[in-house]
Amino acid sequence: MAAILNEGGPALSIEADRLARDLVASRARMLRITAGLDGERLFGPKLAIVNPPLWEIGHVAWFQERWCLRLRADGSLAEPMLAGADALYDSAKVAHDTRWDLPLPDLAATRAYGEEVLARVLARIEREPENAALCYFVRLATFHEDMHAEAFHYTRQTLGYEDPFAAVPATTSAAVPRGDVELAGGGFELGANATEGFVFDNEKWAHRVEIAPFRISRCAVTNAEFLAFVEADGYARREFWSEEGWAWRTGADARAPRYWKWREGAWLQRRFARWLPLAPDEPVLHVNWYEANAFCRYAGRRLPSEPEWEYTASVDIGEKRRYPWGADEPTPERANLEAAAPLPVANLPAGESAGGCRQLIGNVWEWTASTFGPYPGFVVDPYREYSAPWFGTHKVLRGGSFATPARLIRNTWRNFYTPDRGDIFAGFRTCAAD
Repeated sequence: MAAILNEGGPALSIEADRLARDLVASRARMLRITAGLDGERLFGPKLAIVNPPLWEIGHVAWFQERWCLRLRADGSLAEPMLAGADALYDSAKVAHDTRWDLPLPDLAATRAYGEEVLARVLARIEREPENAALCYFVRLATFHEDMHAEAFHYTRQTLGYEDPFAAVPATTSAAVPRGDVELAGGGFELGANATEGFVFDNEKWAHRVEIAPFRISRCAVTNAEFLAFVEADGYARREFWSEEGWAWRTGADARAPRYWKWREGAWLQRRFARWLPLAPDEPVLHVNWYEANAFCRYAGRRLPSEPEWEYTASVDIGEKRRYPWGADEPTPERANLEAAAPLPVANLPAGESAGGCRQLIGNVWEWTASTFGPYPGFVVDPYREYSAPWFGTHKVLRGGSFATPARLIRNTWRNFYTPDRGDIFAGFRTCAAD
């Protein structure tokens, strides 16, 4: 079993106590973000970009049980604790539109199922601290729950529910760092190394690419900068939009980023259930890939490619950094992660890259120009549905958002969504077009 877990690299080995702590912390965060999703909110409206919360809470527990308790050494599965669970919660087989109509256990039973699974997994970690396969799948289940917790953040924003963290808008007295960082490019090892511990299959493995010299903005595009595009009638000017982007814009009748509105002579933005004044120095949020590209055409700029983004975040003299600031793990002084809201782009100078780019990790996911695809020699991991089904149809985002747990993110981590998705906590930075 261990041989298939980290094809091309060593078997995963993480201290059992850290595995257990992170698993418990992931569940605690999930419980906080899903608090209050009861009554009519357990299902909510049937939308393509959300799951019914009752189903999703159960799915997270099922996934943890499936990989950490039921998987046998020969690849077969033991029976689930909850009779019929596979027919309810297997996202690869249960069509999205049917999830509102399934005979799901009620919320109390679903929560109890999740608690029992977690307790059994923690007991197994204690019994088998040296089991490399178990370590791998516990890490997978932890990160899976982390990602669903962030998705629940998106759901709360999409449906206009209250902020789970009661965020207070942040301010800064610092000036926004302007201009570009000029980077020399050259040979670069794109992707994760086999010594980095757990990585997803789409990060494997580091391989040499050539990068031409380029210039990239120090900060993500701000609300003020994107507002200039809106006020220049950017959403109505066909010349700024690709053919697919224009089809999306006209079909959606988009005239500004979602969750913006003009009221009584001012622009407002909706943050969860509250309408707030548009914060000029915060990164623009909830723009899709088409909108980011249209802005770039308006500004005479372009999105960075995925290799350019990772190079910007990682390059240093004589080494490739795990994080923009170096090898040390994220702290609140370096990156806005697992937090309540985005920060102004001038904040967190301690998290700058070697070249001087700020907030590459945390605050907002950043769209890149690149289509999501496999790296050379790609080998699918045991969770086969994670990456391969989405190659060629999704665009790559990098860097994490304010809702991303710190344990999940690093410079090589690849996120991916279809180019029409503006519900996620995504913005972008730009490169000089020349």
